[in-house]
Amino acid sequence: MRVIIVEGSALGVNLARTLIQTGSEVILIERNPNRAKELSETLDCTVISAEGTRPDILEKAEIEKADAIVACTTHDQDNIIIGLIAKQFDVPEIIITTDDVQFMTVAKRLGFHHVVNSPQTASNSIFHTLRGIDTIELSTMMRGDVRFISVIAGKKFEGTELSTINLPKNSVFIGLYRNGDFLLYTQNPVIKESDEIMIATRVEFVDRIYEGFKDDEEEEETP
Repeated sequence: MRVIIVEGSALGVNLARTLIQTGSEVILIERNPNRAKELSETLDCTVISAEGTRPDILEKAEIEKADAIVACTTHDQDNIIIGLIAKQFDVPEIIITTDDVQFMTVAKRLGFHHVVNSPQTASNSIFHTLRGIDTIELSTMMRGDVRFISVIAGKKFEGTELSTINLPKNSVFIGLYRNGDFLLYTQNPVIKESDEIMIATRVEFVDRIYEGFKDDEEEEETP
């Protein structure tokens, strides 16, 4: 696997080390020249000292050959820009990190399926621990080809009951998030635009589900 990681943050460096250990080819882009020099001396991978939001730098990293790109800079806007550039090069897997929940929502509305909001995940875990609740992250429950995904409801689903939407076989709705509240599927909520819908499915159906939840406007824009 060929992976481009943009920025040598703690997350980026830890991920790079893990991928290198598993035999992946890693290209790390770091804007700070001193930090880039340090990383090039400690990591067994290609380190490019440059601004990762620039298309010419991503081309230098041969983004067209990448199997995945991870945008984990400290600026949410930069991560989204990197993701948009990666889309133009048809990178199969685009992972974006965000610190601000608003940008996480923006990223999902732009069609990014892998958006990680570390502060939200960490704070929720700590909050539940303080309450004495032992929570299980969905990521730890993914076994075999089972996947938990989320999609943002567009205008065409406004006013639609969740139970009336057809999913592929071996797929099921879990519920939806709306303004910080979670509504279970069993409550049969009526969808509003921008609701985040949670779904359990199989790997083979993930792309079909994402396509099915695209807005008509998005489909028209696709060449």
